[in-house]
Amino acid sequence: MDPTWIVRLDLPGGGVRLAVKDCIDVAGVPTTVGCRVIAEQAVAVARDAAVVAAARACGAVIAGKANLSELCWSATGTNSWSGTPVNPLDPRRLPGGSSSGCAVAVATGAADVALGTDAGGSVRIPAACCGIAGLKTTRGRVPAGGVYPLAPSMDTVGALGRDVAAVELGMRLIEPGFAARPADLAVGRLRPPVDPAVDAAVDAALAAAGVRIGQAGGLDFAAAADAGNTLISAEAYQVNARLVPRLDQLSPHNQRNMTAAAALTAAQVTAANRTRQSVRRWFAVMLDRHRFLALPTLVGPPPLLGQRGMPLIRLTIAANLAGLPALAMPVPGGPAGLPASLQLIGPPGGEEQLVWLARAIESALR
Repeated sequence: MDPTWIVRLDLPGGGVRLAVKDCIDVAGVPTTVGCRVIAEQAVAVARDAAVVAAARACGAVIAGKANLSELCWSATGTNSWSGTPVNPLDPRRLPGGSSSGCAVAVATGAADVALGTDAGGSVRIPAACCGIAGLKTTRGRVPAGGVYPLAPSMDTVGALGRDVAAVELGMRLIEPGFAARPADLAVGRLRPPVDPAVDAAVDAALAAAGVRIGQAGGLDFAAAADAGNTLISAEAYQVNARLVPRLDQLSPHNQRNMTAAAALTAAQVTAANRTRQSVRRWFAVMLDRHRFLALPTLVGPPPLLGQRGMPLIRLTIAANLAGLPALAMPVPGGPAGLPASLQLIGPPGGEEQLVWLARAIESALR
């Protein structure tokens, strides 16, 4: 069985081939969320999620339900029950998650576009690991009906594609009429600590497109990631509390996640929410000054399978805390002979301009 998929459908039709992350309902198919405990009790759902219904109305053909990290609760993209999708750039490396199957399906050409979800980086991280593009949308812009949540206050639905044009196509499937809108070729450049080769690749891509660079700073990415992890844990525990009696049947990773989440105190969650408000205020100031922000998506190359210690969500989760749109796209010249990933963050509702800016950069690199 190909670990890219939970269920391969390849329904007939000549439209855009769409992979759907298996936390998003597709009529006639169970939604397992990559979890054996849920799969054992799951039945075929009666109706499509709102985003799937919209895509079908635009003529999309469902290629299948794509594999994912169990319960969407890991940025690695691995899954001990359903298998781990193979990174097409380097099979020794993680595919990234949680939307791992979506990224691999698009990168290998098994799907034209994929619909994933992103609560802390789960569209952008696998896009970065697999050398494709992915857009996390503004929180609340895309309907979440029929989507199994991880952290409701941070979850969004987004599109993945081989390039930015495919991401734009994905957005048109779920939001007819979506189109890139011209934007100023200028960004505020954030410089968190990353592999020097990643920084150099991002700078070279921006320079090639003639993007004007302003310097931005002052965000504590590690503190934001800690707060985001706390909030995801608190919310994910509530979403999945019914699984506690079968905790020992979850993956070891999620056994640890659930146990740690159960031990969170009200004071820890309150402190994390205070950090979230600080992050939102910081972004409001920076985006008023620069309109767009640019930084890497990952701090280094995609980790090797089994490698520990790389903070995968370090540079992505801040956008979730602030509810902002963020786009990851591949740029040449990254470490380990792989592409790096440039992340662009825009103001609320700024997806059309964000896509335009990304397309301008992508065109300059071709």
